Amino acid sequence: MDLRQIAPQFKEKLSQIKVALFDVDGVLTNGQIFYAGKEVGFNRSFHASDGFGLKLLKSAGLTVGIITGGNSLGVLERFSLLGLDYMEMGNEDKRESYLKVREETGVSDQEILYMGDELFDLPLLKKAGFSATVPHAPIEVREAVHYVTNREGGMAAAREVIDLLLYARDFTAQIADF
Repeated sequence: MDLRQIAPQFKEKLSQIKVALFDVDGVLTNGQIFYAGKEVGFNRSFHASDGFGLKLLKSAGLTVGIITGGNSLGVLERFSLLGLDYMEMGNEDKRESYLKVREETGVSDQEILYMGDELFDLPLLKKAGFSATVPHAPIEVREAVHYVTNREGGMAAAREVIDLLLYARDFTAQIADF
């Protein structure tokens, strides 16, 4: 699959995106959560390509963040290191976090990309100007989005969406100069 060939069909929607928001568990991770003891808590593993992709979005001038129902020190540390603009954590009802980001950035729904994989992501997926999910998402989620990745969550699925956005906006020169 060549994202450069797929990107033009999403050019109109993706050219409007100013804010990119991602769910964590099942999108930026494979959904597995490991208990590492009382002192550490719960851990997840992240794909380096997703992290680099988030940095690419920031270098392209987008506002980037996560909205996750979980609340974990490991997640906070991972995305703090990447310098994300927003880290909304700890509430499965993500509508309030979405509205907060939208209001603080002054963008419309059409200017937001949201990627999620679970039923409680549906309100955001339906509002966002461009929405994406992963192949293992429930059918209701897959039917509600603009794009379903080929890659599974935690296996650079977010990077696939990020690259799709960058190709649709013809940021290939910026990618090469990163």
